[in-house]
Amino acid sequence: MFDILMYLFETYVQSDVELLFDREELTEELSRAGFRSDEIGKALIWIEKLAELQNSDRHPYLAMTQANSMRLYDDSELQKIDTECRGFMLFLEQINVLSATTREMVIDRVMELEGEPLTLDDLKWVVLMVLFNAPGNEQAYHQMEDLIFEQPEGLLH
Repeated sequence: MFDILMYLFETYVQSDVELLFDREELTEELSRAGFRSDEIGKALIWIEKLAELQNSDRHPYLAMTQANSMRLYDDSELQKIDTECRGFMLFLEQINVLSATTREMVIDRVMELEGEPLTLDDLKWVVLMVLFNAPGNEQAYHQMEDLIFEQPEGLLH
C-alpha cells in the first residue's frame, strides 16, 4: 500500500499533474501501473481518511492537542514507530515543521499503514503527504521538502 501512496504522491504532487478525483479512473490507472486492486483500495481509503483529518472537529483527539504538550505513545504506537522515528518527529516539532495537530495526523496515518515497522524514510514521506494536505502548512511543507531533498555541499568528513 505504501508503494501506491508514494506513486500517487510522486506522480501527482511532485510533478504538478492534476490528481484524478474519479475513484474508478484512478483505480484503473493504478491497475495499469501494476498495483493489486486490494492494495489500491486500501491506499485510496488511506488518502480519504487523511482528507477527513483536516476537519479536526470530527476528530476530538486532534482538537485537544496543545502546543508544548508532551506526547506519550501507547504500546501499539511504540511497536510501529521506533525511537529514531519518534525522535525525528520531536525534532520536526522543535523546528516548527510539525505542530501538535499535524504530529497527531502523522501518527494517525502511520498507524494505518500495514506491514513492517516504519522506517525513517517512510516517515518522512508520510510527513510530506500530511503537510501537503493540511491547509496553512505550506511553509512547513517546503521546510520538510528541503530536509528531504537538500544535498549537502562540499566534502563530507
